[in-house]
Amino acid sequence: MAQSVKIWFDSEGDYLEVLFSDKAGYMRETENDAVMERVDESGGLLGFSVMNVSRLAGSRPFSAELSGRKPAA
Repeated sequence: MAQSVKIWFDSEGDYLEVLFSDKAGYMRETENDAVMERVDESGGLLGFSVMNVSRLAGSRPFSAELSGRKPAA
């Protein structure tokens, strides 16, 4: 089953956002200061954002653990 993903990059704000769902939700911190996860009221993962994206250019890959679970259909 194909899933739609929305990706938005704001070069002026140096901000990347990836959304798996348009459901209402809120942003929650992760252990990585540059990454926030978007979750619904029950903790289902709706997407994530990365701040200061240009700092990552040319560097080795970084990782962030998203703790939200997959939302119910």
